Amino acid sequence: MRRLLVSQRIVDDPRHGERRDALDRRWAEFLGECGFLCVALPNRPGRAVDFARAIAPAGVLLTGGGDLGALGGDMPERDASEAAILAWASQTGVKVFGVCRGFQVLLHAAGAALERAAGHVGVRHTFEDGRTVNSFHDWVVRAPPTGWIATHRAADGTIEAAHAADGRLAGQMWHPEREAPFDPRDRARFRVFFGADE
Repeated sequence: MRRLLVSQRIVDDPRHGERRDALDRRWAEFLGECGFLCVALPNRPGRAVDFARAIAPAGVLLTGGGDLGALGGDMPERDASEAAILAWASQTGVKVFGVCRGFQVLLHAAGAALERAAGHVGVRHTFEDGRTVNSFHDWVVRAPPTGWIATHRAADGTIEAAHAADGRLAGQMWHPEREAPFDPRDRARFRVFFGADE
């Protein structure tokens, strides 16, 4: 089973005086069904790159959870770790997929203008092909950054999924791990993008 490095949100636990890395357990299940082993990435820039070098993953998944520091978020360790792993992936040619916040990380790094928008949290969006997906994000992008191609848009025209023209970066706003059961189209997308059958 090929391994994917998976980023984590940060959760403060005042009862125990801990600032924890945290990952929704459904990610391991979803990625397992896609043919991948989920390897959680620590929110320490140097350690994150050490993990990447040691594991030689099939790819990197940037997950959701919290705003980017540039947008008022309070997880500088996560921002720094994801920036470090993106730089490593760029140098090595490893593919990166972003979900929700992770997609915003990729779009922001590519120069897209993110803006706050209402009507995207706790709702479902229906695309032109009839597919309906979940939505849990506050930030949107209306135009793809240079070198990116938008593939799915919400009814208000904001981008829900896109990929870089070179095929190395891609992302979506909806959470595949939160669908019950998992959507076979999401599984297929991850398998194809990360080369599960190679």
